[in-house]
Amino acid sequence: MRIGLLTEGGYPYATGESGLWCERLVRGLGQHQFDLYALGGSGTPRPLPPNARVARTAVPGSPDTAAASRNLLERTAFGNHRAARRAYGRRERRRFTEAFHQLAVGVCEEGDTYGQGGTGGQGETDGPFATGLYALAELARERGGLPGALRSDDAVRTLESACRAPGARRGAAAAGLPDHLAFAEHLERTLRPLSLDWYAEDALGAADLCHAAGGGTTAVPGLLAKRFFGTPLLVTEYGVQLRSHYLSATGADRSAPLRTLLAALHGRLAAEIYRQAAILTPGNAHARRWQEKCGADRARIRTVHPGMAADRFAEVGEDEESGDPTTLVWVGRVEPAKDLIALLHAFAEIRARQPDARLRIVAVPVPDPGGGAYLAHIKGLAAQLFPDEAAGAHAVGENPVTFEELGGPEAPTLEDTYASGAVVVLSSVVEGFPASLVEAMFCARATVSTDVGAVVEIIGGTGLVVPPRNPRALADACLALLRDPERRHRLGAAARARALELFTVEQNLAAFRGIYLELLSHAPVRHRPGDGVPFAHPAEAHVPGSWAPKAVAAGTGAPDA
Repeated sequence: MRIGLLTEGGYPYATGESGLWCERLVRGLGQHQFDLYALGGSGTPRPLPPNARVARTAVPGSPDTAAASRNLLERTAFGNHRAARRAYGRRERRRFTEAFHQLAVGVCEEGDTYGQGGTGGQGETDGPFATGLYALAELARERGGLPGALRSDDAVRTLESACRAPGARRGAAAAGLPDHLAFAEHLERTLRPLSLDWYAEDALGAADLCHAAGGGTTAVPGLLAKRFFGTPLLVTEYGVQLRSHYLSATGADRSAPLRTLLAALHGRLAAEIYRQAAILTPGNAHARRWQEKCGADRARIRTVHPGMAADRFAEVGEDEESGDPTTLVWVGRVEPAKDLIALLHAFAEIRARQPDARLRIVAVPVPDPGGGAYLAHIKGLAAQLFPDEAAGAHAVGENPVTFEELGGPEAPTLEDTYASGAVVVLSSVVEGFPASLVEAMFCARATVSTDVGAVVEIIGGTGLVVPPRNPRALADACLALLRDPERRHRLGAAARARALELFTVEQNLAAFRGIYLELLSHAPVRHRPGDGVPFAHPAEAHVPGSWAPKAVAAGTGAPDA
């Protein structure tokens, strides 16, 4: 089977969890051929296995590189074709205005933000948003020039008319010219995949299946491949793109009407992707609930947990006696969503009731320039709550809370970090699928977590779960495990068994292997130029004998007429 794997900002160019998952998928399913279509890829790709190749790469869509991206897109996506660079004529302008009006009406009209239409069954018609989206895609495929048109005066006037039309949502009606201009710029970046040269018979048209490694912009080429060629679309979301848009801090300075328009745009796009996907594979029940809220059909959702390498944690997981019985360990990115302030207040109560307890905060390094301020605030709070203490008058004082960075001398690897403590703590107020919990379970560590995201689904009954923003409950749960080694070891063993059953690379590959075959079995047969037609001649025609024409029996071709 030939798989068109759609990625954005990750595999095969970038490292990280997304790229690692794609690499495991490609290498683990060696019987399939993977053509990689990367949005935002740049630089030198990592080495690929024999069954994979980079078919197409598109330029980034960040606001900082918008002008360069548009120029490069026009040169690379359509070559030097004059129609890609020239302004639209009267007929093309009319087509664009009509299509953009449909899309703008779909975004602005009052109603369910998460889409229009049904669940993608037979006989269903497209809503205004989908009608406009596909009309714009067809115009871009035939004539090019869409990025410039989306930023034109015609587009802004059409958007303003849709916002002022009867039935428009109240937030859209309050939008002014600056909001319309900002929305047009954002829309052009979001719809940039419509202008790519990926929609040809020798590109996505040659794929048996499009597998998008995310929703949103990443899955748009898959939408168009289904529209133009009937290629089935599989969408995998380990982090829901719409949720990420809502939680993003980059739009804090935007006006309320602009935020309304952007939320409606991403909601409509997510709903259309879920409507057209043959199968959706969320990574956990939390992501599944988001997809269902956006209109996804439950019958087409298959939860596939992320596959994580368990071998590196085997030595720690099989040693029940490792770890300081008085040490708590926290591992993750240092950011406000992790609520380390509540963790420190909980640890203050723990120290009051068990003075020998210690807390290790191990930060995973991330390229976030704003993370330093929050870390400095947390360190200052820890210094106030826990002054350095010494065992005697001549001993050097030390703090019971230590701050370390993963990869440093005190915490060289994840397995060493988890092995150093008895209990692993998660204090977050917002989470998706916390990988640190799974890693702790592989290490047979008992865990105390807040009830957010997919925590309960991951932990099951193998750890303690408390409400978020409740330091007292967090402290009580940690003390219960620190004071009961037998219970701690029992929960750790159960956690390791659960993780090995549900969250390994092997179970992830087995799930996608079955889904690929399921989709292929339901897809219509597609004959490409040069392919033989199955059963064109009866089987006995290939056996030498008087009944077989000489040409077929000799294997030289079709029988003579």
